Amino acid sequence: MPHEISDSHTPAGGIDVIPAAALFDPITFRGVTARNRIAVSPMCQYSSTDGFASDWHLIHLGSRAVGGAGFVIAEAAAVLPDGRISAGDLGIWSDEHIAPLARITRAIRDNNGVAGIQLAHAGRKASVARPWDGGRQLPLDRGGWQTVGPSAVPFYDTDRAPAELTSGGIAAIVQAFADATRRAIEAGFQLIEIHAAHGYLLHEFLSPLSNHRTDSYGGSFENRTRFVREVVQAARAAMPDALTLWVRVSGTDWAENGWSVDDTVALSRDLIPLGVDLIDCSSGGLVRVQKIPDAPGYQVPIASRVRNEAGIPTGAVGRITRPEQAVDILERGEADVVLLARELLRDPYWPIHAANAIGASKLWPQQYLRAET
Repeated sequence: MPHEISDSHTPAGGIDVIPAAALFDPITFRGVTARNRIAVSPMCQYSSTDGFASDWHLIHLGSRAVGGAGFVIAEAAAVLPDGRISAGDLGIWSDEHIAPLARITRAIRDNNGVAGIQLAHAGRKASVARPWDGGRQLPLDRGGWQTVGPSAVPFYDTDRAPAELTSGGIAAIVQAFADATRRAIEAGFQLIEIHAAHGYLLHEFLSPLSNHRTDSYGGSFENRTRFVREVVQAARAAMPDALTLWVRVSGTDWAENGWSVDDTVALSRDLIPLGVDLIDCSSGGLVRVQKIPDAPGYQVPIASRVRNEAGIPTGAVGRITRPEQAVDILERGEADVVLLARELLRDPYWPIHAANAIGASKLWPQQYLRAET
């Protein structure tokens, strides 16, 4: 069975009934077991040079493992240089990137975390300045580069149009994801997440708002999802069966005639036989005109629908901040993992504090026990 949540899986109508669990229950996917259901969501740090992981990444990710998270997922790592969001992005397009990443996986593992990494290509949203430098597309004569996409449709009307990928270009990117997966495994990562969300390249192929192609990668649902399925197949083939493969999706574009939650449920069903173990349910990011609810846990219903309609474990992410909120999501059977982003930037020790707050097993590392009371 590709995913294992407990020994109590019972099929119903051909779909697994996934039992609910508590926040601090361990969870196993294939041969990978995490100590709890808390994951560090991938968060770009914009702190690399030529794609190399730095001491910042080591401290940032290592401290979240010390803080008690079960899964610690490194930020989007570009599978090709032109797939970076910014020149400061993490990269994994070269074997030279492996050694600095291996330092990080050792630190996570030595502190009882499962090391994960998100593999990505930014597509038409590449070639921008770092957020604190404005975040807009860089001119070609000021450090920018030509972007690519499913169609020559820019994100901003004032941006350069991306070059429409040829079938050969698509195949090269699929191979780049496979090569990046191999490097990630060699670096010691046990969890690979394919980034198909937030308006980046794979998401651009999924949505009819950005994919205007008329070939076998455009038009119908089957054609628009083909690229994602090919990347997933290539990544799974490059991984040992004992390691786990996740996919992050934007469950909806929050825009008329765009990618929908119904589409996400259908895609999730298609990804199960390809070896995907969990769907990480985010949303939005494809178009500027989007109407996103601003409320705690606003993406949880997406995770719940995918989990319960497609029969695959899900991760819930977005405005999850309180221990009681995370507990409720899991115990109601809306998701199997909660991914925290900004809250773990504010408090790297959130899992320790959450365990204390709800009376769960203590997570304090031995070196910090003197501060427990």
